[in-house]
Amino acid sequence: MLNREEEIQFEYIDKLKLIVEEKKKALGRALTCQVTTFGCQMNARDSEKLLGVLKTVGFEETDRDDADFVIYNTCTVRDNANQRVYGRLGALKPYKKNNSEMKIALCGCMTQEKSVIEKLKKSYNFVDLIFGTHNIFCFPKLLYRMYTEDKPVVEVWESTDVIAENLPVERKYPFKSGINIMFGCNNFCTYCIVPYVRGRERSRKPEEIIEEIRSLVADGVVEIMLLGQNVNSYGKNLETPVSFAELLRRVEEIEGLERIRFMTSHPKDLSDELIEVMKDSKKICRHIHLPLQSGSSRILKTMNRCYDKERYIDLALKIRREIPDISITTDIIVGFPGEEYSDVLETIDVIDRVRFDNAFTFIYSKRTGTPAARMENQVDEATVKKHFDMVLKKVQDTARKQLERFEGQVLTVLCEGVNEQDEAFLDGRTSGNTIVHFKGGRELIGKLVDVKLTDFHGFYYDGEII
Repeated sequence: MLNREEEIQFEYIDKLKLIVEEKKKALGRALTCQVTTFGCQMNARDSEKLLGVLKTVGFEETDRDDADFVIYNTCTVRDNANQRVYGRLGALKPYKKNNSEMKIALCGCMTQEKSVIEKLKKSYNFVDLIFGTHNIFCFPKLLYRMYTEDKPVVEVWESTDVIAENLPVERKYPFKSGINIMFGCNNFCTYCIVPYVRGRERSRKPEEIIEEIRSLVADGVVEIMLLGQNVNSYGKNLETPVSFAELLRRVEEIEGLERIRFMTSHPKDLSDELIEVMKDSKKICRHIHLPLQSGSSRILKTMNRCYDKERYIDLALKIRREIPDISITTDIIVGFPGEEYSDVLETIDVIDRVRFDNAFTFIYSKRTGTPAARMENQVDEATVKKHFDMVLKKVQDTARKQLERFEGQVLTVLCEGVNEQDEAFLDGRTSGNTIVHFKGGRELIGKLVDVKLTDFHGFYYDGEII
């Protein structure tokens, strides 16, 4: 059932269909659109909604930069993400000059920053539509305004209580899908801009989540990923609180659903109940992403992570004891203000003791508006590079040793598509999130198949269907 906000957007979708049809007749061809995603899985899910609306009103998708409508769904976690967007916008300017019908839009986390909006208005005034993370559900209305008002449309909200998840969606994969279970973040890690651009935590009602997943399963989806900035906080702000573990129990009961994934899981409030649910589950994948950020208790305190080194290690090792076949991946930041060589050694010690299956290792990026950006003890570039190389080598060496343990095993793999380098091979993913290449027909795409992992290549396997 649609809520009032969703009904309003569908009214604008009907109006847009008429506008697009008129433009098609005038041009004598279809209108094309390009949706480009920067950032996390939540952004990827949002882009599926944007594309869903565009295709519903009559656009055809293209990967060409000279499309009639180009929209960038932006990320602002690191400064280089912003710079990439500015570079891409600059490259679009000549296309727009040669095509009076071309429209350019920007949305996502980057547009929630006031300094970005000011820069866009000053240096990129050819952008036709700008909106943020809180009013993405208003995309049909904003698109209509863009086509009917003779001026750029800029509408960025500071917050919202509205949750509108029933608008058209164009999924990238027919057999798997992300599901937003909550929005925003209350943690305020001192390096992170996300709480400022995504707002406070808001959880969807479990009944709505279950209904959406059932609908997806009926449409052929076998694997879902539950998405939130911190899924462990799910349900705390509902009228009738529901724990994330309880939500997982309910999702597991859905007939026809084969696999359940989730991210991201904050260590500070990962419960024993969640570990038990994962341990007993036949559908929850044997993979957990548990961001460490730093192995130094001193740095963790400055980061406002709300756990120390030993608490993190105890938690990770407990997960390994209770679920021996689990794969644990993580995020690590190198070069946080005040970080010294001894702190880096602490991080390396955690890597040695936890034995991560993979780690996304980043150099600290100063984000204007965060407490860390104002800290005086920023680490010089040469030191950061040296420390980063140390951590990266340790992560890679440890991950290789961890993944070697699967060699010779037969594991169930979800076939996700044809290998880009060799069309004779298919790409699949194990429950533990390991990539496997194997020979097989395209009819296997979207299917779960048993594969023997034969040849290890450092971070992926070649295999044979059993």
